[in-house]
Amino acid sequence: MVKRTSLAGDGCPVARALDVIGDWWSMLIIRDALTGRRRFGEFQKNLGLAKNILSARLRMLVDEGILATVPASDGSAYQEYILTDKGRGVFPILVALRQWSEEFDAHPDGIETILVDRENREPVQKLQLRARDGRLLAAGDVELKSRPSAKRARHAAA
Repeated sequence: MVKRTSLAGDGCPVARALDVIGDWWSMLIIRDALTGRRRFGEFQKNLGLAKNILSARLRMLVDEGILATVPASDGSAYQEYILTDKGRGVFPILVALRQWSEEFDAHPDGIETILVDRENREPVQKLQLRARDGRLLAAGDVELKSRPSAKRARHAAA
């Protein structure tokens, strides 16, 4: 098995995020936690994931502050996994992935669920990136700009 390279020190925030939540099992665990699953057995049953892999992913998600462990809500000796604020922050990423798949999947009829607003039961509007003045932005409308503090850090290290 090839050892995974860490991207934690990369200057790109996308690479840093992928270092934490980039493997599919972690994203699926977070998805399940967002839908209310809290117990090891619930994750294992829904994902069909080997227990050792699930244990490792849950431990990593707890270590990264995405999940926290709490005593079981039923008072049993078990523990449950709950999302932290950092974990709930993954929600728009999962919505974006879902909407991308709904738009570009080769077999959209095989998608079994739609995301709806609980209040009115209507499908959720597609995520949009907007400028501060409200304009809709596409990839060609944005660019990356170096942060002044990042430039100073690079020169200091040289």
